[in-house]
Amino acid sequence: MKSANKVVVNTGILYARMLITMGISLYSTRLVLNALGSADYGVFNLIAGVIAMLSFLNTAMATSTQRFLSFYQGRSDLKMQKKVFSNSLVLHLGIGLLIVAGLEISGLFLFDGFLNIPENRVHTAKLIYHFMSVTVFFTIVAVPFTGSLVAHENMLWVAIVNIIETAMKLGIAYSLYVVAQDKLAVYGLLTAGISIISLLLYAVYCFRKYEDCSLTEIYPVDMKMIKELMSFAGWNLFGSLCALGRAEGLAILLNVFLGTVVNAAYGIANQVAAQLNFFSLTLLRAINPQIMKSEGAANREKMLRLSMIGSKFGFFLLAFVAVPCIFEMDTILRLWLTHVPQYTGAFCSLMLCATLINQLTIGLQSAVQATGKVKVYQTVVGSVLLLALPLAYLILKLGYPVYTVFIGYCLIELIACTLRLFFLKSIAGLSIQLYFSNVVYKVLAPMAFLVLTCYLSVSYVHLSFRFVFTGCAGMLVFVSSIYLFGLCEDEKVIIKKMIHQLSARLTAKKQFNPM
Repeated sequence: MKSANKVVVNTGILYARMLITMGISLYSTRLVLNALGSADYGVFNLIAGVIAMLSFLNTAMATSTQRFLSFYQGRSDLKMQKKVFSNSLVLHLGIGLLIVAGLEISGLFLFDGFLNIPENRVHTAKLIYHFMSVTVFFTIVAVPFTGSLVAHENMLWVAIVNIIETAMKLGIAYSLYVVAQDKLAVYGLLTAGISIISLLLYAVYCFRKYEDCSLTEIYPVDMKMIKELMSFAGWNLFGSLCALGRAEGLAILLNVFLGTVVNAAYGIANQVAAQLNFFSLTLLRAINPQIMKSEGAANREKMLRLSMIGSKFGFFLLAFVAVPCIFEMDTILRLWLTHVPQYTGAFCSLMLCATLINQLTIGLQSAVQATGKVKVYQTVVGSVLLLALPLAYLILKLGYPVYTVFIGYCLIELIACTLRLFFLKSIAGLSIQLYFSNVVYKVLAPMAFLVLTCYLSVSYVHLSFRFVFTGCAGMLVFVSSIYLFGLCEDEKVIIKKMIHQLSARLTAKKQFNPM
């Protein structure tokens, strides 16, 4: 019960962070799009789109450090925690340098007639590429610190730093309206600066707060630990790069076939999916340390149970907002962006569908990480994700509508989810029948009620701000149906106990502080 309460508190902190940062980020995007224009905004997303996808890279690599720290916390081994942190810092410095070198070497060939960029913007695009490399490096170096914060379940400082980052991005968006220099170049430079400030905020806090965040074990370097961390981080990095390669590869394919305006639509779709995905990733981030610690304490049954809870509630939390948004996408985009690039609505809706499919096994991904057996898993699943690229090329080459690329994207995501089930069955003994009983079958009825409610709203309700009604009605029906059909009996008991505890605390507070 104590661990459940801690998960709920951390989830609440991260949700507050999410609501603040999401609102500011969406408004900042509107300002940046209007200041740069669709063409320059498309160039930025083409060249520096990796920045927007760094959440995947950062999360996967942070999981490596967090997994080992949480694992040894489960064993109450402080010396090993110190060793994990210091050697992880050395490893990520090396990884950061290697990736930056690879990006810079690749950059020598990308701008030599390969990318479809207006000739007068090629020089600026090259500058953006260099700024992107700086951002990549400092983001990777920050991974051991963010991993340590998550392992200690300190979501408050993570939330504070994220809010500071978002506020700085808003300031940068406003500055574009007053600078006399090239707006695109200024935007790239200032965005790179944010990653440096974030690293300093994380590092100073961790060194002062946590005993295991120490450099006392950094010399001599433990090559056995480095090898273990490198293997784990390397295979996670491979999986992350496959996801990143899929995203950026699609951006390049769309650019080659259709130009930079379509890249603007794709960039906006990626941002919408990423922002709404925070609703579920917030819960996963709060529950991940418990999954890792359970494995470290040799309690695999609890670990698998938590991973299924993460998958189910992750899906619920994303569907909660994603489904109403899909039905009202055109209206929301017009209010948000004013001038909506072509194809944006269809791209956003299909990207959200793909993200919903992924959520069905999002907790199982954490379970695989907890076991430490990631080599074959990342190789197979990562390679399957990359199949979206040849499929997209074939679709575009045959002249099918551009939105069908994202239908193929959803199909590949479904195949990857199926593979995760069989991998976890092999690695950790997951019962597929139990997974379907506790996850898949539990989401069907609530999802059906939500879709039906949103469909009826957009078909028969005619109001100026109908999207508000659609969202509220859908959420009310969805929450009710989740409680009736989506929860297992033990989950209902936990929720009732939490409500009872909260009610008792509020009553006690009123009695202690009478009006």
